[in-house]
Amino acid sequence: MIIGLTYDLKDDYLRRGFDAEAVAEFDGRETIDALQAALEDLDCETERIGALPALVERLSAGERWDLVFNIAEGMFGYGREAQVPALLDAYRIPYTFSDPLTLAVTLHKAFAKRVVRDLGLPTAEFAVVESPADVQRVDLPPPLFAKPVAEGSSKGIGRRSLIRRRAELAEVCGTLLAAYGQAVLVERFLPGREFTVGIVGTGEAARAVGVLEIQVRSEGATAYSRRVKGAADYRRLVGYRLCPEPELAAECDLVALGAWRGLGCRDAGRVDLRCDAGGRPHFLEVNPLAGLHPVDSDLTILAGLVGLPYRRLIGAILESALSRCGAGTAASAARAAR
Repeated sequence: MIIGLTYDLKDDYLRRGFDAEAVAEFDGRETIDALQAALEDLDCETERIGALPALVERLSAGERWDLVFNIAEGMFGYGREAQVPALLDAYRIPYTFSDPLTLAVTLHKAFAKRVVRDLGLPTAEFAVVESPADVQRVDLPPPLFAKPVAEGSSKGIGRRSLIRRRAELAEVCGTLLAAYGQAVLVERFLPGREFTVGIVGTGEAARAVGVLEIQVRSEGATAYSRRVKGAADYRRLVGYRLCPEPELAAECDLVALGAWRGLGCRDAGRVDLRCDAGGRPHFLEVNPLAGLHPVDSDLTILAGLVGLPYRRLIGAILESALSRCGAGTAASAARAAR
């Protein structure tokens, strides 16, 4: 089986003049190397494709693959994570992880929360600020939490994200609107513990592999911010442990799997949760293209704590993708015909 790898390489964008903030979600060479090695250990032949422009060029040249292992995040627009899958759908090439609809909806945190709310799952009350005038229409009492509506890797989250006084809301939202050129999600702040649930599989076959508690130790920090995540000594600033209370872990699993299935997520990823003052877990957001760095990504940290080695995690993702799409015959036949 020949598997193509689509991804956005951080170094490529830095060489083109993008700054570290703009490429925070993208992958380093160590992730691509580890992913390729794991797939080859699973007896797959791999070909590195890269980002969307390279995929377009190679498809136009007639190249095909039995499956594409897609971790490309994209650069521009609310549909950026959906661009590679949409193109692969057009060429009828199967791929790992979620489809364009799910990736577009889940990237926009407010759209995802509306779906989750309609599913009857708990999520904090929220408002969307698309312009400075919208601030006056936010009918939520402080404390509040503000962040860009469609960013990952905690971009735009910092100490000022927690808004304790109504007077701070306009300035914080104005700063985020100007900095990110997109709407701001304003949520009722949940003061409890924070968890992320790792999930493998699709639909009814999806299962929670563990519930990771994230304990931020950084002085003055109230959230798992980009500053904390990106620090060289992040292990000193953040504690990671499996949720020790079985009943709470089961409740986290229930919310996470409900959101995962309801949003149509596939193969593997994470659902982030935070508890309210009463200890009840609420949906924050879902990451259907979770980081796969072999050491530092939350999903692989969680997998390690539950005894799931990196190669087995990649194998489970591959198995899920193959079981739902029956990859392996169309591209092979097309190559033989050439």
